[in-house]
Amino acid sequence: MTDFLLDVKNLTINFCSESGITHAVKEVSFRLKEGETLGIAGESGSGKSVSSLAIMQLLPQPPAEIESGEILFNTGSEVVNLLNCKEKQMRKIRGHKISMIFQEPMTSLNPVMRCGKQVAEVLLQHLPINSREAKERTLSLFDEVMLPKPERIYKAYPFELSGGQKQRIMIAMAIACRPALLIADEPTTALDVTVQKTILDLLQRLREKYNMAMIFVSHDLGVVKKISDEVLVMYKGAVVEHGNIHQIFTNPQHPYTKGLIACKSSLDQRLSKLPVVSDFIQNDEQGKICDTGFSTENELPNLLVKPEERFAFHLKIYSQPPVLEIIGLKNYFPLAKKYPWGKKSYLKAVDEVSFGVYAGETLGLVGESGCGKTTLGRTLLRLTEPTEGKVLYKGIDVTTLKSRELRKLRKKIQIIFQDPYSSLNPRMCVGPAIMEPMKVHNIGKNTAERRARTEQLLERVGLDVSAFYKYPHEFSGGQRQRICIARTIAVEPEFIICDESVSALDVSVQAMVLNMLNELKHDFGFTFIFISHDLSVVRFMSDRIVVMKEGKVLELDEADHLYKNPKSDYTRELINAIPGV
Repeated sequence: MTDFLLDVKNLTINFCSESGITHAVKEVSFRLKEGETLGIAGESGSGKSVSSLAIMQLLPQPPAEIESGEILFNTGSEVVNLLNCKEKQMRKIRGHKISMIFQEPMTSLNPVMRCGKQVAEVLLQHLPINSREAKERTLSLFDEVMLPKPERIYKAYPFELSGGQKQRIMIAMAIACRPALLIADEPTTALDVTVQKTILDLLQRLREKYNMAMIFVSHDLGVVKKISDEVLVMYKGAVVEHGNIHQIFTNPQHPYTKGLIACKSSLDQRLSKLPVVSDFIQNDEQGKICDTGFSTENELPNLLVKPEERFAFHLKIYSQPPVLEIIGLKNYFPLAKKYPWGKKSYLKAVDEVSFGVYAGETLGLVGESGCGKTTLGRTLLRLTEPTEGKVLYKGIDVTTLKSRELRKLRKKIQIIFQDPYSSLNPRMCVGPAIMEPMKVHNIGKNTAERRARTEQLLERVGLDVSAFYKYPHEFSGGQRQRICIARTIAVEPEFIICDESVSALDVSVQAMVLNMLNELKHDFGFTFIFISHDLSVVRFMSDRIVVMKEGKVLELDEADHLYKNPKSDYTRELINAIPGV
């Protein structure tokens, strides 16, 4: 009788391409028992997801090639090596014995198939039941994962649901056949902290109810800590540390693990700069990891912001009139009528919002998805037309400007969008993409001058000049976001709106991007509106914070004071939902 459910032994996976062989996973080994949760943590490219996909036999071969290793799975009646299973045998295991929740629910769900049918399909495939029983079971599953109005959700298409609801559909699909092992691959990335907390609590409850084993993959050690029994830390395809939760978080041994823990925004102290992974590790000439000797305990006093310095800075910026004033701003969207003769109704995305932003400050804008943050940011630039109200920038009413005047204003006020993947033209090289707005706004005398400035900007955001003739798909998410930042500052703006610009990045990459934004603010004197659902990130970046709910401003206060003394229960919930390390 075996004492394990899953036993991965010396798994090595390579990816072959024209440019050579990439060693994605290097001799990874771990064992998982029934009902146990293993957290796999690391940055993008560390081999977390590749290892998980190998268990499900979902890696494309080629280019993926499993060089060596075994993945032994205890089905209950026998132990099989999943790497040797034929496709017909794997189809019986996938979804039935082993299930997976993928990172992006929008691309994981069929957009032209109703949600209920997609879950019922799994039940019909693996269980001896008819369509009526499959529907009843699906509605029961929707109720179990706490989806509102299961009958409506059953008939809904994925685009009609929020991100959190789509993720619950994926969870319902994954647990439909009550699998022995559930693999969750970044299931809470880019979700609101409150939705994230609900999803984590739900997974924990389902695990205990069905005694499921779980592999939870994430780049965020705070999330891993909340849900896991043991942690496996991966770096460049290899396991660098493996131990129980208490051991890893109270006494991490490897410098990479220390770096991952340290680069999460601090909830208790205000730092001038976030530690990053490179502070803790460096590679020698042979590519081996070396400890830099950096210690958060020793270096922390140098990183802490002194209260008197912060007070002097605030005294300086708040002694002047605001550079941007928002007065009674509304943005209503008409809703479809249920009946042609019905009364016209509206979604109040932004509802009577008023506040000011001062030159040189970073104003944080925080709240859950659907609270109106992004709509407000887009309305300030007139990317979305306001229904009512005024937006005054240096005394000029933005809402009344003609198209030519508006174009001139957009040189001064820029926006960094949430998704760096869709923000860049996939058919345009990085260099020309940065030069294009410079040409539109007549910055630089000629192409040579613009190119020289573009190369300087690439270096300023931490990229090599060789990136000039590369396409966006050749860069990681963090690098793409840096390109978007370079393009934004190319037109020499005065005011920048950051719309969830770090929400989908690894915590280590996130720390680098946040540090860089603060450096640029210091060097160029930018004023920021920083939009995010993560209050820990907003607190690090902001001087003041605006909390929004259902289109309205719930409270506005100095960042540290708001965090320590929230006035509303909603703000308190946002703070309590942050998975702290």
